[in-house]
This record gives sequence, structure tokens and C-alpha cells, in this order.
Amino acid sequence: MPVDGEAVRVRDEADEPGWEVDPDDEWGVAVITTVGRQLKLRREAVGMRAAEFGAAVGYGEDLVYKVEGGKRIPRQEYLDRADEVLGAGGLIAAAWEDVKRVRYPKKVRQLAKLEAQAVEIGIYESNGINGLLQIPDHARALFEAMQPPYSPDEVERMVAARVARASIFERSPAPALSFVLEEAALRRPIGGTMVRRQQLERLLEVGRLHNVVLQVMPLNCETHSGMDGKIELLKFADGSAVGRSDGAFNGRPTSDPKHLRIFDLRYGTIRAQALSPRESLVFIEQLLGET
Repeated sequence: MPVDGEAVRVRDEADEPGWEVDPDDEWGVAVITTVGRQLKLRREAVGMRAAEFGAAVGYGEDLVYKVEGGKRIPRQEYLDRADEVLGAGGLIAAAWEDVKRVRYPKKVRQLAKLEAQAVEIGIYESNGINGLLQIPDHARALFEAMQPPYSPDEVERMVAARVARASIFERSPAPALSFVLEEAALRRPIGGTMVRRQQLERLLEVGRLHNVVLQVMPLNCETHSGMDGKIELLKFADGSAVGRSDGAFNGRPTSDPKHLRIFDLRYGTIRAQALSPRESLVFIEQLLGET
């Protein structure tokens, strides 16, 4: 039925405001099941059928059952509309504080949690542009190209998760961030010419931040200590750290001081071999001018 005198288009599966719940994510399942149960109880308390409620919030009956059954993670707009339609006085909308903590895949949440706690992060990316630096359209093009393919819904969920991690650049106090990217990755037109331009512009924007050091490893570098693959180093305020390298210790994260010293040595050597931060920004500007 119309709400506030306005016609509400009932959106289909392609428009669904949420994502499928990962059955292996126990915490996520618990949160979404609880929120769904509360939505159902409130809907029934005001005497609305699922189809009627769906029409009021602008979504199909099937989606209503999925959300209420804990099978679908609702987005914020769904909860806001439900709160308004059911006259919940903000209680349903407030559930977003819990939902937003589990809206992304478990592995992504764990990584984002570590990044949010780190006071220093160093990353050498061997094949592409690091996820923290990616613009949405670049990330979307990458996910759409993966095999086996993600569904369109899964692609959007992964893009949203990757974009959310970029909030690290807005943290206060700001962490010390350093990145080394390969020239080849900057030249590859992922997503097309316009997306590449926007991605290069984003790199320049981030590279000029006071707490960020961005470097480029040029193709003509004759000595390269990063040929074994990606390196990640995260250091925390209590003096602890965690690191990972594709070419060491089976690629698994480690906090062993001996392993971390090796990562520090490799990463420091790679940074010394790459262009300086100033040279790197000039180089990216030149690439942008060529597009």
C-alpha cells in the first residue's frame, strides 16, 4: 500500500537491500536471526501481513520472509523504513548498530578489525593495487572478473566491504601507512580508461596525506627483493605485530618475532629499491597524463 501518499515501487531480487548470511559465520547468524525475529514480532503486533508490510517498505514479500527468517542481512534503509512503517520509535533503526558489524564476510571483518587497531601498516602489493587504495569501480571490476564468478549480489557485498576498509584514512589519531605498488599494476586498465584515471587520481590523493608514504616499484628495476609476492606488516600500540608474506611460512599470518624480523628486512629492502615517495607521485602524475 502507498505510504505518506507516495507510490512505492516494489523492488525485486536484484534490488534486495541486503546480503545472504554466511552459515559458517556463527556470530553473524546469531545477530541477523535476532534482528529478524524482532522485525517479525513487531510486524505481527501491529497486525500487518508480510505482503502488506513489504509493499509499505517498498520490497517484495519474499524478501520480508528472508529477513525475518534470518536468511538475509538487511541494509540500513530497510531497517529505517521498517521502523517508520511499524512505528517503532527508533528501536528497529537502532538495530543497525549490531547489523553493520556483521554485514561483511567474516574474513573481511577480521582483517578490518586488525587494521583499525594498528598504529603502523606496511604493504608491498605484488600483483595489483591494494584493497585499501581501491576505488569502488576498480574493486567491482576485479570481483566481476573472478572465477568461479560471484553473483551480482556477492560482488556488491564485497565492494561495499572493501570500500568500508578505507575509513582507516579518516582515523584519529592517524596510523602510519606505507604502500609499495608495482608499475605494471598502475598501467593495467582495470575497469576501463575512466576507471583507471579515477584510480590514479585516488592514489595521488592518498599519497599526499601526511601519514601516508606511497611508492612505486618501476619495471626497469634490475634488483627486486619482492619477487616472492605480497608482504603485509601490522604493528600495534602495545608493541606486538602480525605479518604475512606470500613467499614465507606458507603464507600464513605470524606474530613470531623471528619471522617478523624477516618481513621487516624484506619490506625495508623493497622500499629502498622502489622510487622515492616524491618520485612516485610524479610518476603517477605522468601516468595520469598519458591516459
